[in-house]
Amino acid sequence: MGMTTRAAIVRGPGKQWEIAELDLDEPKAHEVRVKMMASGLCHSDEHIREGSPHFTYPIVGGHEGSGIVEAVGPDVTRVKVGDHIVTSWIPVCGHCRYCSSGRQNLCDDGRNAGNGMLLDDSYRFHEHGVDIPGMNVLGTFAEHTVINENAAIKIDDDLPFDRAALVACGVTTGWGSAVYVAGTRAGDTVVVIGVGGVGINAVQGARYAGAKHLIAIDPVPFKLEMARKLGATFATTDPEEAREHLVEVTRGQLADHAICTVGVMEADVTQLAVSLVGKSGDVVVTAIGRPDTLTLSLSGSPLTGWQKQIRGSLFGGASPLYDMPKMLALYKAGRLDLDSLITKRYTLETINDGFEDMLAGRNVRGVLVHEEG
Repeated sequence: MGMTTRAAIVRGPGKQWEIAELDLDEPKAHEVRVKMMASGLCHSDEHIREGSPHFTYPIVGGHEGSGIVEAVGPDVTRVKVGDHIVTSWIPVCGHCRYCSSGRQNLCDDGRNAGNGMLLDDSYRFHEHGVDIPGMNVLGTFAEHTVINENAAIKIDDDLPFDRAALVACGVTTGWGSAVYVAGTRAGDTVVVIGVGGVGINAVQGARYAGAKHLIAIDPVPFKLEMARKLGATFATTDPEEAREHLVEVTRGQLADHAICTVGVMEADVTQLAVSLVGKSGDVVVTAIGRPDTLTLSLSGSPLTGWQKQIRGSLFGGASPLYDMPKMLALYKAGRLDLDSLITKRYTLETINDGFEDMLAGRNVRGVLVHEEG
């Protein structure tokens, strides 16, 4: 016997989020049912609301969540009923070529992220007999969801769910973009372009890795204030002011790394980033562009002449089974700030307000709270 659950869904490109009551199947082999407690509101969710050919509509939103395992299907070994978990929007099988070589963010089990199917190529959400996918095979905007056990990462029971949810995407992606993909080392100069829910954690990661100069660029003064609080040594709304500061503090050598974590990636952001790094510098592209827009458009001369590099970053190059618990351990040790990241909390009924606040630059991270805990 399945159950019914409420969820925020979007019925097509450009539509608003609406609350629907859906049928939810029982978990099958290697699957668990999770009572969702909290879910971050990420710009990736806004991308599917705006419209993307990579997703099927209607769709349950949400991919950055935390909750409690309340039922398990056959053959589940990763977690048990009662465990507190965060979701991984890329499942981790642990044995494919990528997992076994330390690249869990590229696990082959992530193949259905766009169509929302479980690993047996079927769905668990339904509405009046019609299959409804969950974003990234999760659907954390639902009060209950069924996911593969490989997407459930056990966490300590004493962690607050709203903070824990943040490591399910934004914190780990931003941190990893600076520490793993960029490879920031002590004494480096780092530029972070866009300091929202992902970029602010690139700032935290670069600071933790020992960046000497850490420059944040964002059009929203409120976000720049947060960037200064969390480690930026210089913050500005003006890219030219950032360039002048870089020239001054590095004696013209410019940045070692530029990390692009804007809400929507555009070609001019790539051009800016390439112009801000010096010889052998690298540009890390974490931000997602619109599917019909080119985000790389520049002369190849600076890349060849100064040996610059452009690198893509998926989930910050992190390994969820290891890095999510590590992020939360750093939080408990007072070494990673999750409390300051949450600007405002929302309910299912006010989820559209949350995305309006995000687009208006009023939030570093908004969090949907299904139930306090």
